[in-house]
Amino acid sequence: MSIYISAAHKSSGKTVVSLGLCAAIKQQSLKVQAFKKGPDYIDPLWLSQASGNPCYNLDFYTMSENEITKLFNQQRSDISIIEGNKGLYDGISVDGGDANADMAKLLGASVILVIDASGITRGVAPLLLGYQAFDSKVNIAGVILNKVAGERHLSKLSQAIEHYTDIAIFGAIRRSKELIIDERHLGLMPANESAKSQTFIDNAGKMIAEQVDLDKILALDSKIKTVAKPNVINVISDLTVAVAKDLAFGFYYQDDLDAFKALGVKIKYFNTLSAAVLPKCDALFIGGGFPEMQLEDLSANQSLLADIKAKIEQGLPTYAECGGLMYLSQAISYQGKTHKMVGVIKADTEMTNQPVGRGYVQLLPTENHPWNGVADKIYAHEFHYSKLNNISAKTRYAYKVLRGVGVDNKHDGILIHNLLATYTHFRSVGNNHWVGQFVNFIKAKKQL
Repeated sequence: MSIYISAAHKSSGKTVVSLGLCAAIKQQSLKVQAFKKGPDYIDPLWLSQASGNPCYNLDFYTMSENEITKLFNQQRSDISIIEGNKGLYDGISVDGGDANADMAKLLGASVILVIDASGITRGVAPLLLGYQAFDSKVNIAGVILNKVAGERHLSKLSQAIEHYTDIAIFGAIRRSKELIIDERHLGLMPANESAKSQTFIDNAGKMIAEQVDLDKILALDSKIKTVAKPNVINVISDLTVAVAKDLAFGFYYQDDLDAFKALGVKIKYFNTLSAAVLPKCDALFIGGGFPEMQLEDLSANQSLLADIKAKIEQGLPTYAECGGLMYLSQAISYQGKTHKMVGVIKADTEMTNQPVGRGYVQLLPTENHPWNGVADKIYAHEFHYSKLNNISAKTRYAYKVLRGVGVDNKHDGILIHNLLATYTHFRSVGNNHWVGQFVNFIKAKKQL
């Protein structure tokens, strides 16, 4: 069974409803598998915690339709819950093909629209009729009314929907301060930073169970059954990659981590805030996150900063993205304070109030790229509210930026020793199977 949670526009409450559904359905002893449309790290952290299983991203820009359906079918469980991004028909192309509606059709999922009912009553009917008529091939199974003011408000909404449409009402969620997650510049606060995240998820699950008709939703498919996952044959390898995972760094795509394991690579997680030195490893991977929120603790861990700098300068193969790039720079300045970082990248990071790079990117590898098998053109994405200052004119780069910002609007992928550090976030999908390329690079360096 597959349910696609979408809305008329962003900030309608999709994430909270998705979290609550995952938690509430999980309580019924059903296995829940969550998915998120688009290049998002934060919502999947929450969805993974709520469902009890790693959340996977589905993205038209970086993945082919075959890759999307293959990943989706491999991970399906008793019930799959896909959280959309933005509105049901929002996408890059004006004629569609990459919107939530297209994803729902591709996956054969029933759409539940989360409607922000603030300030609307009878007007909900033409809104829903328009969404039905815009693409009749989209199966809009029903709605969940969100931010309902009270019984009178609910009565007006219900009467309009029942009189003018054939769309089912699955529930009505009252306005509540308990259903608000703190936000930051990239969206919601990551679940790995919030000590109260499980409490929030439990409360959301309880409220959804009380205010949404779960039986009615589950009845959309009366033949719920577990889909067996395929056997995965892992390649035997003796490689170990150290991966930073803590309050500062937590932006990793699950299928990228799966790709390492499928190649037989052992992952050793370490905490940049408390580890004295790197674990014994053949390579280092530092993903994105919010290092600016942990600057004092990161800077205070001088032994780890020195160890990472020394290991990279000694040739340890290293890949870093966004927050990882910032961490490897000389210092990070934020809110009037500057804290020293690893210092292997000879540049200084400055946090900004407005986004510097945000959205999809296209990259062209340069002749300096150290990995083999790199595609001619790479499709990926970036999210950063920071920039690098005092960059040396002699800096070598792995990529030219065709679309996006990268490091300096022209280049991305700083190359120093055996380090490749980018503002771009990669996924090992489409034509950019970077995990295999990085693993081959590690192997080649280990044999020297």
